[in-house]
Amino acid sequence: MSTATTSFPPDLPAQWTALSDDGISLDSVGQLLKPIRDDLWVSAACVDRILDDATVQKSLLDLGLERTDGAASRARSAATRAGRLSSAGEDGSGEDEDAADGSDNRARHALLVSYFSDETTDAQLCRIRAVLLERLDRLNTFVEICREASVTDDSEEDEIDEEWEDDPWADGPAEPSQTSAPKSSGKPPVPLSTFLVSNLIETACLLASQENLVALRILLERHGSTLWPYRFAILDCIPEYALASEYRDLLPSYDLSSDAELRPLHKPWREVVDFTETRECTQALNECGVSAPLPPPDDHPSLAARPEPLSSSELSSWYLHRIDYVLSSTGMVDAALALVQHAASQGVPGLDEVGEDLSLMARLVYDTPQAEDSAAEDWSPERWRTMDPAEVIRAYLAHSTEERIAHDIQRLVMPYVFVLESRAERAGKPDPTLATRLLYDYILNAPLGIVAAIFEASKPTLPQGQRIIRDDADMARLALACLYGSDSIDEWPTMSRIFECLPAWDTPDEDADEADEADTTIASLGTFVTPSTAQPRATPSDLFIFFKPLPTTSLSRALDVLDVHLESGEILARWSVPAPLRWFLQSNGNVSEQRARANRMARRSNASNDKLETEEDWEWLLEDMLKLCSSGDSGTRSAFCLLSRDDIVRIFFSGLLSTGNFEVAKRLLRSSSVQLSLDQQVIEDICLQCSQEFYDNATSGNYHFGDMKLAYDCLDVPAPSARVVQEKEFIEATSRLCSFNLMSRPGIPISPIEIRLTKDRLSLVSRVLSSNNDAYKHTEVILDLVHKLGFRGDIVAEVKTLAMLAETALQVDDFARAYETSEQMVNTVLLLHSSDPLGSEAPHIQEASEVCWLTCFQLGRHPEFPDVQKKLALLGRALEFCPAEKIPDVLSTWRVLEEEDIARRRESLAPRKRGVRRVNAPRQRMTGADAVSSLASRLQSMHMPDLHIPHSPDAAALANKAFSHVAANIPFSFGGRGRSYMSDDTERSRSGSRGRADGAHVVSEQASRVLQKGIGWLLGADDDV
Repeated sequence: MSTATTSFPPDLPAQWTALSDDGISLDSVGQLLKPIRDDLWVSAACVDRILDDATVQKSLLDLGLERTDGAASRARSAATRAGRLSSAGEDGSGEDEDAADGSDNRARHALLVSYFSDETTDAQLCRIRAVLLERLDRLNTFVEICREASVTDDSEEDEIDEEWEDDPWADGPAEPSQTSAPKSSGKPPVPLSTFLVSNLIETACLLASQENLVALRILLERHGSTLWPYRFAILDCIPEYALASEYRDLLPSYDLSSDAELRPLHKPWREVVDFTETRECTQALNECGVSAPLPPPDDHPSLAARPEPLSSSELSSWYLHRIDYVLSSTGMVDAALALVQHAASQGVPGLDEVGEDLSLMARLVYDTPQAEDSAAEDWSPERWRTMDPAEVIRAYLAHSTEERIAHDIQRLVMPYVFVLESRAERAGKPDPTLATRLLYDYILNAPLGIVAAIFEASKPTLPQGQRIIRDDADMARLALACLYGSDSIDEWPTMSRIFECLPAWDTPDEDADEADEADTTIASLGTFVTPSTAQPRATPSDLFIFFKPLPTTSLSRALDVLDVHLESGEILARWSVPAPLRWFLQSNGNVSEQRARANRMARRSNASNDKLETEEDWEWLLEDMLKLCSSGDSGTRSAFCLLSRDDIVRIFFSGLLSTGNFEVAKRLLRSSSVQLSLDQQVIEDICLQCSQEFYDNATSGNYHFGDMKLAYDCLDVPAPSARVVQEKEFIEATSRLCSFNLMSRPGIPISPIEIRLTKDRLSLVSRVLSSNNDAYKHTEVILDLVHKLGFRGDIVAEVKTLAMLAETALQVDDFARAYETSEQMVNTVLLLHSSDPLGSEAPHIQEASEVCWLTCFQLGRHPEFPDVQKKLALLGRALEFCPAEKIPDVLSTWRVLEEEDIARRRESLAPRKRGVRRVNAPRQRMTGADAVSSLASRLQSMHMPDLHIPHSPDAAALANKAFSHVAANIPFSFGGRGRSYMSDDTERSRSGSRGRADGAHVVSEQASRVLQKGIGWLLGADDDV
């Protein structure tokens, strides 16, 4: 029965109710609440107020517990009486204890329900007491949290600074303290009012997400019974980037004895649970319908509860899942490594391989050197597991320098390789060659600078334990494979560094069979490195396989060859014609390759970076070239081993001339210190060849500058000879031709190479005459040009040139110069006739005569040429040199011209005579005109298959144009001709009747030939006249 009374001053409850939460203090509690004697009202008032002031809140809770203590005692006594009654009724017959306990519990529960049903005030007070006890425990927890985190803001900043200075890998102390809680602060993590009524699981998750690990540890320690089933959900709220060392006390541990998760020991505030918090009291209150005021929920439906300890496999799975989640969400390998290390320290099974991988990944992420300008790569367990060992090693050493590579291999690669070996042994598949195979694979694909640094850390003079490559034969094989498999042409010092680290074996002198075997090996190696469709390029790995079976004797011989090739490579690189080492193997039996490289060496020696100015420089080049054609000390053949000394000297001299250093070339030819051993004919051939190269490369024909000047000056090096003079004259002719502004195409001047490639060089003279109006006036200049074009002593070419000059003069109506040139041409042909023992039967005489008579005939028949006597003389020369079948045509022109001459003479004599002459003169002129007209008409209708020369003015112009084209494009090809039919005497003693008689006589002698050509009527015409 409740002891509470309802007699109290009427104003105290009203005054309490009127107070706000902020207005409540210890005094108000003592003055307004304690005097009230109604325990239920005071208890309800205490449970109703939730304050942020811990002291006042504690006074309220203490007051409420004081007022509810009596009700709790009475309820406990009621339950106790029910137990005693049940015990008194037992007969001690030894019935099953479980049945007795069940009966006792049912009796206690029934009596307690009956009591709460009768005493509703005590029932409500018991419910309130349970709430107040829960709040008191939380208040104590809150106070402890604040006490652990009682630091000022200034001291917190100092602690943060100290934390950043600490080693992140250092382990923290066993018990968290102020200096080990980076997220602690002087302020409470949540307000007291919130902490008292909120869900403990949510509060724990909040503290975990805030990394308030000290508060979370206290909360889990004091309220473990409530939070233990949700421990994994709370741990998942801790940020993934947090290191396990900071919350290791919160992580699950492993109990080896039970092979399951170790349940931690909790430290609740009250070791003995109050009766009002027991299950039987709670159930009785629930059956009586007494609800708690603002009851805090003890569970969280959305979170999975794990009230029982996890098995060892489940615990390993949780750690693996947490590790993967940390890596996938943050990429922080150190955080994942710290987590797995903690799990291993707690004895969690199944994490050894994961720990090894994370340890190796941590080395890759944090210990490997990184490029300054490259972004950090993202690494994950999935990527790590998909990488093969070779890729991992390359990743370890991706940014290693020559200075660090040896240290990085010992520090990063070798531990990784040892882990792989141990795993293979654990799997029952030991592989003793795994370490060397992976290391050699990296070396074969590494840059030469890295390879050199590795070889320097593997010298045979170093202690065996310090060497990276510990097998001498493998060192030689790796060096040969890396050097001959490299395409580098500018790392000769690095290659020499590698060679200097190689071992030297004391091998006995090899006999003939061993020497042949070594040469065969080198030849096979040359074939192996030569590109083919099946193998475009031999890689260092391929070459290492090639060298793998070779014994030390063969390897020693190969190193001797390598020594010679390195020296040769340095010499070639010195003169700007570098070649990879594999080239020396490929060209070992290819003379064309060696000759091409020697030519490049001689001709590239004057590149922009190695100008050779002095005679000593060129002597140095010759010395190096001769060195390359000799064999080494051990009989090893060098780069130009297939070329003789004379070949090298010729190539050198040709290269010297190609640079334009002609004075140096002359001095070297006369030098006593350098024996070039070249005879004059070879020197002349080389100079002519180099001169032609300069000529062909020239862009301008002027031989006073540029490549054309070099072509001309190059011919001063050898002694003068007919070939040299001829070439120099051709260069002079080229320069003169270009001075006439000849065009290859409209707007594009002719180039020297086009002049040399012109098959008919007389056509160039024709182009000069056609493109320059006054060129024909300079006969001697044109003839000199023809001579220098290569026609010196060629009378036929001279005659053709004179014919072109006469034709050009005729086209511009310069008849005097045309006649003068024709006379010179006739005299040249006559001189040719008299000088040749074969006479007119010689082909070249026939060709010259053909050109001569056509030119004379063309000028002699020209209607605008006023001088009849000169025209008759030209026609006479045409009759003299023309073929027999062409005589009728020439004679026809002669007859017409002679009739006109006779008519003019008669007209000039008419004033001296009288009568008949005055009458007959017109008749005679008419008769002459009629004859000319009749002859012209007959000739126009005549068909001449061999030569079309009509007599009308238009046809004459066409013939003139046709001859000009034919004369410009030689050769003139006509059939044979008979003897001459006119002489100088017949030309000077000529009359009308005799001329006709002589003409008829000549025609009658040729009647048998001219009749078949359709001109037999000519004899009848003569009779009519």
